[in-house]
Amino acid sequence: MGRFGGWIAAGALLLLAFFVAEPYVARLMYSATEPRAIAPSVGLSVTEQHTIDLFSKTSPSVVHVYAQPRMSGLRQRLGSREDEQQRQSGTGFLWDVAGHIVTNNHVVSGASSYQVRLSNGEIVSATLVGRAAAYDLAVLRLGRVSAPPPPLAVGASAGLKVGQSVFAIGNPFGLDQTLTTGVISALQRRLPTDDGGELSDVIQTDAAINPGNSGGPLLDSSGRLIGVNTAIYSPSGASAGIGFAIPVDVVNRVVPQLIKSGSVPTPGIGVLVGHEGVTAQMGIDGLVVMSTVEGSPAARAGLRGVDQRSGALGDVIVSANGKPLRRLAELARALQDAGVGKSVRIGVLRGSRTIEIDLDVVDIRER
Repeated sequence: MGRFGGWIAAGALLLLAFFVAEPYVARLMYSATEPRAIAPSVGLSVTEQHTIDLFSKTSPSVVHVYAQPRMSGLRQRLGSREDEQQRQSGTGFLWDVAGHIVTNNHVVSGASSYQVRLSNGEIVSATLVGRAAAYDLAVLRLGRVSAPPPPLAVGASAGLKVGQSVFAIGNPFGLDQTLTTGVISALQRRLPTDDGGELSDVIQTDAAINPGNSGGPLLDSSGRLIGVNTAIYSPSGASAGIGFAIPVDVVNRVVPQLIKSGSVPTPGIGVLVGHEGVTAQMGIDGLVVMSTVEGSPAARAGLRGVDQRSGALGDVIVSANGKPLRRLAELARALQDAGVGKSVRIGVLRGSRTIEIDLDVVDIRER
């Protein structure tokens, strides 16, 4: 029995020794001290190859836009590293073979000079052709280029669907030629602009959009332009999965006018309407007039806004030229279709009765 107990003790000691020594033995015997063999690849998936091809095809048309803010006379003469650091930066893309670059208005606003870096690294001076603050769009024209990039193919935004794949190319945080992917998260969003107005029918996407992506293209799976990335919603200032893009149907209407005349009229009647979500929650079918702009066609026609003291409801716009209205985008479209200098017939619910009022359409930029 004593001898058997000794064997058990010896076995236990051997197991303990093996347990302690095992990591060292394995490290000695199995450490990869030579380059490892390359495992065979199963190849790229169809989705991966499609994304690679899309980026390869479209990225040469995407550029980095630099805008130098205007400086005071003394600072302009002396110059400083601080001035260099304050240079505005964003993204743009080739619109046509004449070298026009589309970007956001807020990328170039307040600047005195502009430079563009092409995808091949070439830096080219550019001149400002026109800006449309109401749409957050601007157009630059490239100077002499050794090898002009091709313009992007243009798609349509009218038939976009929530859930379809999208691709954003830009220069977030100054990092050139960055691709992010995602889907269309929502359509028909409203977004404030620098001039105090708002964009309607804006595209919402979860593709990562960060500072520096502004002015870059949002593409569909065919590599066609469907929007211009313009803003993010983020308490931290970085991407939170909520980015916004100006729909290409707006871009395709505004940019040619900027190229032709340097500006674009903003048709309006001079009303500020309530948020559609709040209006819907209140069970109101139409656009609640919050207030009118002094001297505007709406004010001259006597449209009534919400009473500031009592909170009583004023007029509700329910139609334009005989078509029912439920969203601001529909009113904006009716005004655009009519055009500045023409008139539009507005249906207004006032109390329990509906009246029709003919209003002149004016350029609200001039007010």
